[in-house]
Order: sequence, then C-alpha cells, then structure tokens
Amino acid sequence: MAVKSAEKAIAASLDAVREDARDCTRCDLYRNATQTVFGEGGSDARVVFVGEQPGDKEDLEGRPFIGPAGRLFDSILEEVGIDRTKTYVTNAVKHFKFEPRGKRRIHSKPNAGEIRACRWWLDHELALIRPDVAVALGATAARALTGKPVPITKFRGTIVQSEEGVPVLITVHPSYLLRIPDPMDKETERRRFLEDMRKVKAHMKG
Repeated sequence: MAVKSAEKAIAASLDAVREDARDCTRCDLYRNATQTVFGEGGSDARVVFVGEQPGDKEDLEGRPFIGPAGRLFDSILEEVGIDRTKTYVTNAVKHFKFEPRGKRRIHSKPNAGEIRACRWWLDHELALIRPDVAVALGATAARALTGKPVPITKFRGTIVQSEEGVPVLITVHPSYLLRIPDPMDKETERRRFLEDMRKVKAHMKG
C-alpha cells in the first residue's frame, strides 16, 4: 500500500510540474512554438529516454516522440522487448526551435543557453522518476544530461554519469537512422541501435 501511495504522489508531482511547464518562458523559444511539449510516460518508469526537442508534429499535437522517428523508436523498443509502460520519453528542450521556409518549419538545433535554461524541467523529471538509467538520444540530450559536450561517435554505447549521478547511456537519435540514404548503411545502423537498446534493457532493474 505504501508503494502505491508513493507512486500516486510522484504521478501527482509530475502532473504539477507538467502544468507549470505549460507557461514556461525560461528562454525565447516559447515565443514561436505552438506549446510546451513535456515528457510522457509512467511515473514508475525504469528508464528515461531524452531526445533533442519536439519536431513539427510534436509541437502541433503537444506530445513527444509521435513523428516518424518516434514510430521507428517504438518499433525498435518492441523488437528488443522493452516494456513501453516502464519508459518515460522527454526532450532536452521542450519547445520546437525552427526556421520558416515557405510553408514548412525546418528544425534548428538548440544552442547551449537554451539547453541550459530547459535543464530546469529535465532535472525535475529525473528527480521525481529516479530511473535506473537515462538514455541520451543524440548530442543535445547528452549535453543536457551531463552538462558538457559529448562526442557521440566516441562514447556511443557507453555509460557515463549525469550531473546528479544517474547512469546515462549515450546513443544516436532515431531520426539519424531515417536520414541514412544507403539501405545497407541504414540496416547496419539500425542493428547498432538495437544493440544499444539491449544494453538499456540490461540496466533496467524492474
């Protein structure tokens, strides 16, 4: 009973932080974005996946990881056998940063100041969930979690420590797989990402 009560309290706290984040003005990205896109998942998640920022679709619908990269990500988790109900997905930056190009909005990489400003929300998510492992999906997420630039090619598949001591596995963002033009290279990188996710599963205690 005590465990269930604690889980409910954490869920309520996450909901409160999510509500606070709706009105976030900690950096200027809120001015052009449609809305804050906060993290999503169970408060008892054993792993927190951190991406870079919401994309166009996520910005419009207000949910993370629902675009093409998110669908690929979900299929790989299912293939590896990671229970989606034991995961929490979020982004290092909670507003969509983009450049208008005609009728399209083209993704623009967050800068160090924007990552640092948004770390306020990521800190709350990690402190409340207390996962067994966090996963940095790409360079922006790795910087947000560790507080410094991390060369992805050098550290991919390895575990480093976040500023708060949470184990962080470094890997690429699923969108990277979608951008590879050569089919054989794409399949090779997909297998590497699968192996990274197997390492994540091995670190999940629950």
